[in-house]
Amino acid sequence: MARIIDHTLLKPDATREQIDQLCAEALRYRFKSVCVNPVWVAYCAERLAQAPDVLVCSVIGFPLGATLTEVKVLEAERVIANGAREVDMVMNIGALKSGDRDSVERDIRAVVEVAHARDARCKVILETGLLTPDQIQAACQIAQAAGADFVKTSTGFGPGGATVADVVLMRRTVGPEMGVKASGGVRTYADVQALVAAGATRIGASAGVRIVEEALGQVPGGEAPGAY
Repeated sequence: MARIIDHTLLKPDATREQIDQLCAEALRYRFKSVCVNPVWVAYCAERLAQAPDVLVCSVIGFPLGATLTEVKVLEAERVIANGAREVDMVMNIGALKSGDRDSVERDIRAVVEVAHARDARCKVILETGLLTPDQIQAACQIAQAAGADFVKTSTGFGPGGATVADVVLMRRTVGPEMGVKASGGVRTYADVQALVAAGATRIGASAGVRIVEEALGQVPGGEAPGAY
């Protein structure tokens, strides 16, 4: 269970002590990665150097996706240079909703090329709570055409999080080979089970410890307080 979870702390007021705790928990439970804002990447890479199987993931153009492409590219270059092995970029949501598929694909492809040239993976955040099913399908097709490694549901800061219906649609659209990451509001082991059954291959959650402990039977089921 832990190996499919990106253990996440993206709050704007995250402190060094909270980041230290995040990394310690990632080492203890061997989460797939810690997912942090760009300012914390170098620090986390240093803290996790002893465990190459625990990756550092960071976010690009976060949380709105309305950053200029060249800025997203620079941000990706810098976080990868600082130790990130995965980048979760927010697509240009407004361009998608305007029907400008070419602009969306160029934006994604530019970040994908930077990541792949540096042996890193790129996940594309769709922010599904802002999209219709047809737009989710189109976004998945565009991300796949641009060479992204994953499509991802949500930032956790938008109007909605991961739903089983959206994950089913994303998996059906991209087929069996591409990664699908479910994030936003994933708080319990039951949530994870349902999303994985729907087709998710990665989970983004700030409640990772609670989820794993629940899976191990160490805590009762139910929503983890304060998780998002």
